[in-house]
Amino acid sequence: MKVAAILKNKGNNVVTASPDDTIATVAELLKREGIGAVIVTGAGGAVSGILSERDIVRAIPEKGSGLLESRAADLMTREVVTCTPDMDVDEVRKLMTEGRFRHVPVMADGRLAGVISVGDVVKQRLDELEAEAGALRSYISTG
Repeated sequence: MKVAAILKNKGNNVVTASPDDTIATVAELLKREGIGAVIVTGAGGAVSGILSERDIVRAIPEKGSGLLESRAADLMTREVVTCTPDMDVDEVRKLMTEGRFRHVPVMADGRLAGVISVGDVVKQRLDELEAEAGALRSYISTG
């Protein structure tokens, strides 16, 4: 299955933040949207980084309560691994596992086209396994 199939079912809405947004603003955005990461975009919508709730939690011991006034640019991951709609989901799952991250921006023609999460990838795999099990049950019951 291709990444495009996940986006077709999920949609291509992407929640973004500005590099200058405070961590307090980003945390509120994550909570309100019920998501685990935002894509940080700069001028013209270019991907500047990704900022996850894990990034925020990991910064607490070092920055303490002052963390909330920090900027997204201070904590975001700048080297963002991306995928394209035509990539195989298994390939993206491997990237996530090896890189130990949970969100991958989807880029099409140099533009942000969506985001897939590890939850999306796992759901897709479970759906595949359920379909295979159903096909086997059907085969057995008609054989």
